[in-house]
Amino acid sequence: MAVEKIILGIDPGTTIMGFGVIKVVGKKMEFVQMNELLLSKYSDPYVKLRLIFERTIELIDTYHPDELAIEAPFFGKNVQSMLKLGRAQGVAMAAGLSRDIPVTEYLPKKIKMAITGNGNASKEQVALMLKSLLDLKTLPKNLDATDGLAAAVCHFFNSGVKVGGKNYSGWASFVSQNESKIVK
Repeated sequence: MAVEKIILGIDPGTTIMGFGVIKVVGKKMEFVQMNELLLSKYSDPYVKLRLIFERTIELIDTYHPDELAIEAPFFGKNVQSMLKLGRAQGVAMAAGLSRDIPVTEYLPKKIKMAITGNGNASKEQVALMLKSLLDLKTLPKNLDATDGLAAAVCHFFNSGVKVGGKNYSGWASFVSQNESKIVK
């Protein structure tokens, strides 16, 4: 009998958070859902973080994922943007960890490589490959949803094995892997 699991993928952002859900049965993946949380109408950054946390909890309570894959912030030149993305990622991770869902981070290049075979692929190339892989009829207007879905598919392709990312099985795992960064 084939083992079934649900993977929730998240592309964190403070303007748009993209997410996608796939079901894995044995070695086959099936599309379940993808969408986005639009945050641009909120000016308060703390309200945005609360909404990211609440939506992630809602997704967990709705789809009961076995694992959560999340895109790690990339290192850009704008420190403020990176800080905001890191906070968005952190609250989404905290939501998963609060429900004891294992979390795995993937760098954007790792996700693109897993989906297209090219770590420098465009969002459009990733979306078109997902459309083909999952037999999607249409693609969303904003490609943040496909970026979230891509994180889930990347996780499936990596079979949840820690490759170029960090893997947390719960709060204790998160703390032990980040102990040197924790201010005491």
